[in-house]
Amino acid sequence: MNILAIGAHPDDIEYGCGGMLAKYVRRGHVVFMFIASDGALGGDGEVRRQEQKDAARILGVREVFWGGYQDTEVPLSRDLIVRLEAVIRQVDPRMIFVNSPEDTHQDHRHLAQGAMSATRYVPNFLFYEVPSTVNFAPNCSTDVADVLDVKLASLEAHRSQVSKTNIEDLTILELARSCANFRGIQARVKYAEAFQSVRLLLNL
Repeated sequence: MNILAIGAHPDDIEYGCGGMLAKYVRRGHVVFMFIASDGALGGDGEVRRQEQKDAARILGVREVFWGGYQDTEVPLSRDLIVRLEAVIRQVDPRMIFVNSPEDTHQDHRHLAQGAMSATRYVPNFLFYEVPSTVNFAPNCSTDVADVLDVKLASLEAHRSQVSKTNIEDLTILELARSCANFRGIQARVKYAEAFQSVRLLLNL
């Protein structure tokens, strides 16, 4: 199965579904990424692109596609939908993950809303959470205890961003571990990633 993870900026995907992607790769599935912006307002764009490549390699991602949009200016537009549709045609994914539309960052909101249109014919479509997500109401989750080290390593690859949480004395690694523990408690396991499904096809 081909899986496509879509993120507004470098490190969004790793935080939101890095564990799930690592599990898919371990089981022989093929994972691709689409990053809408290089996050240049949060650091040097070239540095962040390289960090994203390093993180993707840790997760075992086949290829990273770039949207080329300016940081904070990802548009909710026909252009965004067309770009996403082009990647979807190339990848032919059965499962897609993207930022939640309930978010304080406009890039996350616009990307999620654009993806809802672009992915309308894909059978499995789920939202993930990041630290700026609000009112997240997950309805499914996955146990990531056995891949938490891989998830955290992929986040640590974003070296320029690890300490930029705007939360005193907490790194992105600590946030991710705490979130995984919280979602794990809700799912009755130690560590989990939680998702809100728009469509979820259960093949038994």
